[in-house]
Amino acid sequence: MTDDLVARAQDWLSQDPDPATRAELQELLDAGDTAGLEDRFSERLQFGTAGLRGALGAGPNRMNRVIVAQAAAGLAAYLLEHGSSPSVVVGYDARHNSDVFARDTAEIMEGAGVHAFLLPTHLPTPVLAFAIRHLGCSAGVMVTASHNPPQDNGYKVYLEDSSQIVPPADADISAAIDAVGRVDEMPRSDAYETLGPEVAEAYVEAVVALPQDGPRDVVAVYTPMHGVGRDTLVEAVDRAGFPPLHVVAEQAEPDPDFPTVAFPNPEEPGAMDLALKLASNVGADIIVANDPDADRCAVGVRDGESYRMLSGDQVGALLAEFLLQRGVTGTYAASIVSSDLLGRQAAAYDQPWEQTLTGFKWIGKIPTLAFGFEEALGYSVAPHIARDKDGVSAIVTVLEMAARLKSEGRTLIDQLDDIYRQHGLHATSQLSVRVDDLTIISRAMEVLRTSPPTSLGGLDVTSVDDLADGYHGLPSTDGIRLGLDGGARIICRPSGTEPKLKCYIEVVIPVTDSIDEARDVADTQIAGIKTDLAEALGI
Repeated sequence: MTDDLVARAQDWLSQDPDPATRAELQELLDAGDTAGLEDRFSERLQFGTAGLRGALGAGPNRMNRVIVAQAAAGLAAYLLEHGSSPSVVVGYDARHNSDVFARDTAEIMEGAGVHAFLLPTHLPTPVLAFAIRHLGCSAGVMVTASHNPPQDNGYKVYLEDSSQIVPPADADISAAIDAVGRVDEMPRSDAYETLGPEVAEAYVEAVVALPQDGPRDVVAVYTPMHGVGRDTLVEAVDRAGFPPLHVVAEQAEPDPDFPTVAFPNPEEPGAMDLALKLASNVGADIIVANDPDADRCAVGVRDGESYRMLSGDQVGALLAEFLLQRGVTGTYAASIVSSDLLGRQAAAYDQPWEQTLTGFKWIGKIPTLAFGFEEALGYSVAPHIARDKDGVSAIVTVLEMAARLKSEGRTLIDQLDDIYRQHGLHATSQLSVRVDDLTIISRAMEVLRTSPPTSLGGLDVTSVDDLADGYHGLPSTDGIRLGLDGGARIICRPSGTEPKLKCYIEVVIPVTDSIDEARDVADTQIAGIKTDLAEALGI
């Protein structure tokens, strides 16, 4: 153990206000645990467009009260430099320490001269995003790690337009954070304003105003995935006139340990098992789910005698068609890794389509946005409420859509098949690999850049685009796009929030006879592509 490592640990220990992380760090020092200290001090959680996210614990490579205090002070300095009389609204989910991090942020903001509003309890992320414009604030902070494992927490930053930060703001805020001094010497103030229920009430009113008059008969099962979405969504659904939701009891209460799931993400295997079981028991028409901070929405449907979950791309296509049919005008947008089907749908209604980089922060910046989605279960059906993904308003819209179709003797699957008949069956899937060694990801990306495959799954590779070069005018990002015969494509990129390599696959099959035949062809092509791609990348 080097003297420098010990000195850095002791300096951190001396300014840490949290007795739990102080005890953790002191134990490592007393035990002479070099590996444990190096793991916490060799790197620092980097502040970027996703804010901060990481495991809870002591040291600069963990989420803790020192890191949060530095982030709050840096953001305060940025806001003071970029405007007069700035203000910030702070929200939080029900994860471990979220409420503590939120109060620290409010105190430090107020102490620095940025007036702070603190939401009164744990609430969905969309409520925080809505609150920014509703209160006329300069910025917003949401303490959440979204659908990460229970040992994680995070820190999302929004600016006054209610969308998350993008360059150059992220770099400017990061530089301001780096310039922060000792956190035990920062001025703090308890003069921040703790809000009452009025902001969440205004958010619910805005969501309830979305559905039009029409059928309301739909039987739906809902899970908040141990998160904070239940109370807000149940209130909105009731006031919009829909029947009460069948809530999965085992996942109904906020619980930071997420005891019934391996990962609190509706996309993960097994996460929706309890909801699927309840749907079968009550004969539900559909299943809806939020992730723990309720900014995402998952949808399941009855398929014969059983139920299955729809992909994010399928839900995006359904929501887009519903809004297009209703006459909602403006730009229909999706991230570059999401299905290209949206472009064909928008064109059929003479509406503009735009692709963005991955991350809803980019979709939210489109001035004329009418609807936006990303395949990772993120949807904005009402940008006037918040320019961010919103799992609450999305579920209310899904319920309206399902009820209308049910009144016609149809289902979401029937509607989806109609879309495919018009535009071709767009089948999407992922080859996703979680790693402990990040060099596996960098090696795979290097292979794609220097010696990409010439064919995958029996389809010729017709183009190779390095997204670092600014694909179709988009900002530079770490990713590779492979074009294949027949309109198929693959985009490979490192995840921005997890140690994963993600490869997004899409094939397009014309529907000439039956949907089932087209689906079989698509399944075969995707399986072949996955096998060949994994072999080519050595994963």
